[in-house]
Amino acid sequence: MNAPLRIGLTSLRTHPRRFAGTFLAVFLGVAFLAGTLVMGDTLRASFGSMFGEATGGTGAVVRGADTITAPGEAQGVRRPVDTSLVRTVEGVPGVAAAAPVIQGAGQLVGADGEPVGGHGPPTLAGNWITDPGLNPYRIAEGRAPARPGEVVVNRGAAKKGKLRIGDTTTLRTPDPVEVTVVGLATFGGQDGMAQVTFTGMTRADAERYLTARPGQAASIQVRAGPGVSQRELVRRLAPVLPDGVEAITGQQSARENTDMISSQFLTVFTTFLLVFSGVALLVATFSIHNTFAIVVAQRTRENALLRALGAARGQVTAAALAEAGVVAIAASLTGLAGGIGVAAGLQALFPAVGFPFPDGRLVVKTLSMVLPLAVGVLVCLGSALLPARRAGRTAPLAALREPAIDASGASRVRALTGTALGLAALAATLTGVLVSPSVWPAGAGALLALAAFVALGPVAATTAVRLLGGPLDRLRGVTGALARRNALRSPGRTAATASALMIGVAVVSLFTVFGASLKATMDQTVSRSFAGDIAVSTPSYGAGGSGLSPRLAPALRRLPEVDTAVGLGRGVAEVNGRGRALTVTDPVALARAFDLGTVTGSLRGLGDDGIALTRSEAARQHLRPGDRARLAFADGRTDTFTVRAVYDRSELAGDYVITRSAWAPHRTQDSDTLVAVTLRRGVATDAGRAAVRQVAARYGNPEVQTRDEYARSSAGGIDMMLTLVYALLALAVVIALVGIANTLTLAVHERTRELGLLRAVGQTRGQLRAMVRWESVLVAAFGTVGGLGLGAFLGWVLVRASDGGSDTAFAFALPLTRLAVVALVGVTAGALAGLRPARRAARQDILRAIATE
Repeated sequence: MNAPLRIGLTSLRTHPRRFAGTFLAVFLGVAFLAGTLVMGDTLRASFGSMFGEATGGTGAVVRGADTITAPGEAQGVRRPVDTSLVRTVEGVPGVAAAAPVIQGAGQLVGADGEPVGGHGPPTLAGNWITDPGLNPYRIAEGRAPARPGEVVVNRGAAKKGKLRIGDTTTLRTPDPVEVTVVGLATFGGQDGMAQVTFTGMTRADAERYLTARPGQAASIQVRAGPGVSQRELVRRLAPVLPDGVEAITGQQSARENTDMISSQFLTVFTTFLLVFSGVALLVATFSIHNTFAIVVAQRTRENALLRALGAARGQVTAAALAEAGVVAIAASLTGLAGGIGVAAGLQALFPAVGFPFPDGRLVVKTLSMVLPLAVGVLVCLGSALLPARRAGRTAPLAALREPAIDASGASRVRALTGTALGLAALAATLTGVLVSPSVWPAGAGALLALAAFVALGPVAATTAVRLLGGPLDRLRGVTGALARRNALRSPGRTAATASALMIGVAVVSLFTVFGASLKATMDQTVSRSFAGDIAVSTPSYGAGGSGLSPRLAPALRRLPEVDTAVGLGRGVAEVNGRGRALTVTDPVALARAFDLGTVTGSLRGLGDDGIALTRSEAARQHLRPGDRARLAFADGRTDTFTVRAVYDRSELAGDYVITRSAWAPHRTQDSDTLVAVTLRRGVATDAGRAAVRQVAARYGNPEVQTRDEYARSSAGGIDMMLTLVYALLALAVVIALVGIANTLTLAVHERTRELGLLRAVGQTRGQLRAMVRWESVLVAAFGTVGGLGLGAFLGWVLVRASDGGSDTAFAFALPLTRLAVVALVGVTAGALAGLRPARRAARQDILRAIATE
């Protein structure tokens, strides 16, 4: 064993408690990172296995070759296939069986009258395939549907809706259909495909309720005969398929389904968690660096003695890094075990909160173990590098001096560097916000602003602590004054300790400000664009649900209390070669219920071949009223439309508008996403809502809200997002508080003799505890205030930069109440972090403390 490593290990054995905080910080960061990676690997493997088992009997899938994808959508709309093609496919040599897959949106209503699902994962309905080799679902209880109105429901959906075999309920397609549950099914051995709900109907019912016209299917499942491979089956099918139709193997179909789940949920979810792992490790970096900086300062005499005995600078530096390396490896290895525990806990927790984590063993890949281990070791060693180099520069004559307290603080170089970084951050953010709105320069400015805050921390610490601690002199007397002076003693240490908490609070504040701004934007959008009094809607966040019946708006228009009721449907088409979402509606009624701004041309004459679009889209497509545009639809047809109107706003009305008659030849399952209702003059809102609700109950009982209620519910997903963000950021805050507690513990050890003298001249144990606690509060207050300022600034930058590529003007909102709660939590957490160091300081023996060197 070489000398530096032996010295490092000896120091660790002698003072193991010094590095307890460092060990815990690395452990938590590595455990969260490893748990996230293991959970992602397990989910991908589980879904892959589930899809493979569910589609094991499918040799090939016949489907439309082309898809149309609108901007912002992960999955496009694929061309349907003709069900008459089933007979052609069955006649191909090597085909044992073929069945059409007729599928659409269908949302069950539970026993309590509430819809099942609809807040994200799809709610599907389709024909029940009788061939067990082609049907991914298996009857677990009951039987298959045989008569009109009978359905099979996946077992997971039945549990959520408290539905049993024999129950009669409503299926929104979106028109309400009364159905009877005759069977419960599983998918790949699970209660369902994640949180996707499925309702299996007879083929006749599926064609009646899920398609615009009989004879169309989403795809055709094909089972191969004995001895025919999937590739050979696809090769034989290709010559008989018409243009625009393709065949793929069942394995490729299963792989695509797995990739779809991965891209739409798993990748986003794991990336989201990895970001917070990064924040936690960044916070840990400050805590670790601060610990090693204090330890090096406290061991000045020891390092000087080593130098006097002949140790080279490199050997002293290597000894300090060896110490850090041992802590890093031990904490990271323990963190890997903790990460596996985290993943196992999530595997058990997810089903309890409604997300069916697929059964199966945890999948632990090599990368998921090596990466967190490497990150933990590099973070710890990188954080200890500067203090280790400082230890190596210790002069041998320092052995003759008293052990020094780290009094590092502001320097001219640091002040100039921080100011330069601040100016660069200001320039970048202003460029990304005002000159050329874009997230990239604004993001670079945000990183520079963070670096400037860290660099200027010691410069600002003296002034900030004096201001924040000023009231302590009056409120706590000598105890408060001593706490303030202790925090001022080493501005560099105070700033480094507070920086960890500052980053955590800054990220919390950033998301709080951005979330409040999104809610304000939605409220502004509804207030400015929605001119109606009542909104009938599906859930405002998530991709599930079946939508609203197109017959609902005409039924509401017949009410004596209603002046206008207009439904907004949705379609997809390629406009001059670019996939775009279409709003399908009555253009004249749309202009009465929504504020479209200035309209050039006329919305009255759209007819079957006219289109209206926003001014921004007209500029992108180089179109004006009177120009022609080619629209290619998902059914394979291409028609020429004339631009008859250009309007200003697209916030709720969408960028492209066509009439229902123009959409009718190309529609599949028709539905509305929103029905806007304007009441007649003199009709009270409550009376109008009651009348609308009575009619809406006959169409699946959708949500009926006033305009203000609709604006608030549109932001419902934001509060859910913020709750998850706060829960994840709690880890970073815990690491920051561990850092504060560790710093105070080391400072108490460093000031042992001083504290003993204070006790000797009459300071009570209670006053000593209060002094240490208030010092902790001042450090936490400094970090909290800095984090609030930085987070609010970054939130403003993100809001303004996000406004660049959008037609919707983002509204900036500063939620003072929530930010005040964040501040209170930060300061309170600081007080809690000081409890243990304060108790330890107060328990010291006075005479031994005075005798300490």
